[in-house]
Amino acid sequence: MLHAMTDIRLTQYARGGGCSCKIPPGELEAVLAAFPSLDGSLGGDSGRELLIGLEHGDDAAVVRVEGDRAIVSTVDFFAPVVDDPYDFGRIAAANALSDVYAVGGEPLVALNLLGWPRDLLPMELAHEVLRGGLDVARQAACAVGGGHSIDDAEPKYGMAVTGLADPAALLRLDAGRPGLPLSLSKPLGVGVLNSRHKATGEVFAEAVASMTALNRDASRAARASGARCATDVTGFGLLGHLFKLARASGVTAVVDAAAVPYLEGAREAVRDGYVSGGTRRNLAWVSPHLEAGGTAEEDLLLLADAQTSGGLLVAGEVPGAPVIGELVPGGDRALVVR
Repeated sequence: MLHAMTDIRLTQYARGGGCSCKIPPGELEAVLAAFPSLDGSLGGDSGRELLIGLEHGDDAAVVRVEGDRAIVSTVDFFAPVVDDPYDFGRIAAANALSDVYAVGGEPLVALNLLGWPRDLLPMELAHEVLRGGLDVARQAACAVGGGHSIDDAEPKYGMAVTGLADPAALLRLDAGRPGLPLSLSKPLGVGVLNSRHKATGEVFAEAVASMTALNRDASRAARASGARCATDVTGFGLLGHLFKLARASGVTAVVDAAAVPYLEGAREAVRDGYVSGGTRRNLAWVSPHLEAGGTAEEDLLLLADAQTSGGLLVAGEVPGAPVIGELVPGGDRALVVR
């Protein structure tokens, strides 16, 4: 029966797709500004301490529970970024797990989050989405213990993930220091390629392979090298996430545009106009804090491209990951592209 449904295109049942569906960063920060930071002691005599919370917008929350053990908690879900339901499940799971790796943790258990338009799409496709998520979780040695589902107007899938971390080896947004190189573990460009896929149906195998690849090895290598500052590159694009890192660390981030790796076909997709509204909003958000000199708009759009399940951006050298820039003492602008 599933074979007969291969002509169903999941991306056509959602307005957006992947991490480009995120609420624009400027709007989100305006909403969250009304809430006080909860970093620090949680009160009472539990000895628990919120090590990473709301203050800088890190990728996951981290609570010390005792000594050298901390709990990592995160959640991520979105509408289909590709048409294949199994690949959609794998991508969404890898993206959710990435938030644990981005703060230096190891995933322990995940819960599925599924929204499904049951009157529009067969439940057999939902099965394939869940199967994809389960396979990636197994690859990460992360148990899946059930979850929650709703009848939704658009298909959506993701996971709530709990992990473990060593409080002394966390990767944080606010731990960047001048003189550190910037390493990027995955090439950019999945955003524009996904936009092209949604519009034309063309399949980009290299983009799917990148989005389904776990950030586990990059996270472990970063910690082993002594790195203590990192984030993953998702819906706010490289420039958006790098701006958050530079702002939290009180430094300026310099990007060597020529050193940034891209997926094959990404530049052509930009030139052909497959740029999401999320990517343009990312660039508009960082522009007041950006010194771009004579950098071409095409390059800036790629640097702001809304990624889904992107790589780790690490302040430090990571074996196998290209160095794309460096952190320098804070200046007039938080970001510089050369």
